[in-house]
Amino acid sequence: MNRSDRAAVALVTGAGRGIGAAIARALSDLDYVVVVTDAVERRAESVASSLGADSAVLDVTDERQWKAVVAATERRHGGVDVLVNNAGVGFAAALDRTSREKWDGVLATNLTGPFLGCKTVAPVMKRGGGGVIVNVSSIDAIRGREGLHAYAASKAGLRGLGQSLAVELAADGIRVNTVLPGLVPTSMTSRVDPGSFDIPLGRAAQPDEIAQVVAFLASTGASYVAGAEVVVDGALTARIARRDG
Repeated sequence: MNRSDRAAVALVTGAGRGIGAAIARALSDLDYVVVVTDAVERRAESVASSLGADSAVLDVTDERQWKAVVAATERRHGGVDVLVNNAGVGFAAALDRTSREKWDGVLATNLTGPFLGCKTVAPVMKRGGGGVIVNVSSIDAIRGREGLHAYAASKAGLRGLGQSLAVELAADGIRVNTVLPGLVPTSMTSRVDPGSFDIPLGRAAQPDEIAQVVAFLASTGASYVAGAEVVVDGALTARIARRDG
């Protein structure tokens, strides 16, 4: 990351609530200039106002919006040093009730969105001498859960995107890493019973706990961490499934 004579700039997607808002807050606490983006203007503005940060409306599936937001950020702040691809959507449905339209919508936000973000931000980071990209995936990318076909596929694809870009962009001083959260209480998981997961640590994660991992990966303390996948799930995926009886 090349901060030169300015503060480091972090652009966070889906930052109007949940994990994204926590990430924006964690980076702001570390004196990053944060650009809070969300598809819903009022959500982005609310979080940005609480942090004294910038806000922008960003539908991550729209390449023109990506170009506009990144260009405006570069003009105003001199560059983009950190990109956090956090925006995500999902739904649960049996295979025979999963429409092509819903499938495409999830992949557009969860996989194409980060692709567009990386493609748009990478040239800016190269001009600035490097940067950090953190993609927020999910443990559903590595373990099966009934009905989450589109969500799991999109998050698994995001792992692959991160691995490929980590290799491609390393020579330009851009570190790409992936965080895979377990169960986190957010609007997306409001109907999920944490007890049904049998989490070894005995509880779900809090958004701030995911945010702190992202903040570390963005920092100079993680200067040799690239191409990593960090699972933050209270040992859920490490647990050996118990058999009934």
